[in-house]
Amino acid sequence: MRETPEELKELQDLLEASLSSSTSHLRSIVTENTLTAEQVTRVLTGMCTLALSTVTAKGEPRISGVDGHFLHGKWCFGTARDAAKARHLAARPAASAAHMRGEDLGVFTHGTVEILNPQHGEPAADWPYLRAYFKDFYGDDSFDWDNDVVYYRLHPHWMTVYAPDVDKLTAVSRS
Repeated sequence: MRETPEELKELQDLLEASLSSSTSHLRSIVTENTLTAEQVTRVLTGMCTLALSTVTAKGEPRISGVDGHFLHGKWCFGTARDAAKARHLAARPAASAAHMRGEDLGVFTHGTVEILNPQHGEPAADWPYLRAYFKDFYGDDSFDWDNDVVYYRLHPHWMTVYAPDVDKLTAVSRS
């Protein structure tokens, strides 16, 4: 768990606000089957495959997979600088992401992306820390980290978690 107490509180507030503003149908499914912010950060460790949704210039939805890392209460992910999703996000930074583990876990997020390592311009203040994390995970020489890949952080304005068996998930994350 890398989150500070302030980040955990921000995430918990987001989870509660998102659920309370959701439809009655979604609340009837999730309310008794969700996780707290602390539980979320204990379950979402390492790389989590995300289904990432972007939008084309014509307003058509596109979905693709990315390696997601839940760091400091937000999803971070990367792609090739010349990927279609990179072009979509550069023009339209709104995105949705879903991480699902069968029927055991669903994490659904809507928000706006921030480019962490722009090719031109200033990187995010915490990019050196994040780049070190990614290099440790993927290997220092896996990419030309300045030219080949672009990393994003998804700043959520809505997030909900479905987890019908909390004990099952937290037991897996402890092993």
